[in-house]
Amino acid sequence: MLLELSHVFKTYQQGSVDVPALRDVCMTVDKGEYCAIMGPSGSGKSTLMNIIGCLDRPTSGTYRLDGEDILNLDDNALSEIRGRKVGFVFQSFQLLPGETALQNVMLPLSFAGVRRAQRADIAAAALQRVGLGDRLDFLPSQLSGGQKQRVAIARALVNGPQILLADEPTGALDQASGASVMDLFESLHAEGTTLIVITHDAAVGARARKLYRIVDGIVTEDGKEATPCEPQAQTTEND
Repeated sequence: MLLELSHVFKTYQQGSVDVPALRDVCMTVDKGEYCAIMGPSGSGKSTLMNIIGCLDRPTSGTYRLDGEDILNLDDNALSEIRGRKVGFVFQSFQLLPGETALQNVMLPLSFAGVRRAQRADIAAAALQRVGLGDRLDFLPSQLSGGQKQRVAIARALVNGPQILLADEPTGALDQASGASVMDLFESLHAEGTTLIVITHDAAVGARARKLYRIVDGIVTEDGKEATPCEPQAQTTEND
């Protein structure tokens, strides 16, 4: 099992009021699995994504990523985990406008300490992988929305992460471009990439092999009547 959340709660404080964002979330993702988390705005999707991506910590519960207890790590260790194990794809692409496609994809390699002489070749191979081998020197302003998202996907993949975590990856695209990006995800899944897609779009969610639904911070696995959580172990005074 690559990823496991068990009895995860997340509560925010607004003044003196506790506002629950996640309520007893349990979910698993195996290596090479294609999973979607689907829910409406305000359902807790972004909070769950931030926890899975090691950008935030739950209030309580456990989270293991590749066998490692994430919640026991300090901020520096969490940052290292993000850099090595999670690749992020965002709705708004988040490309540097003054940098070419190749330079945008090279950026994570510099943070990872890859030698300058190797960065261009690795980044070019990543762009080739997403079908943009002929757009290396194009600026984001010279690319379509779908091409920008492919650059963002190449950037997310360039360090060989264990999970590709995509937040509303088709939200800023027209229907044809969105379908093309989802076809790319299908190809990456066929190559063995572990995919987690956060979405409100039923058509995007339907592409995944496993679907979790989230409403009001409560997660259920599609096709199952009950929450995927196992009962928590009960403790007694003698424990």
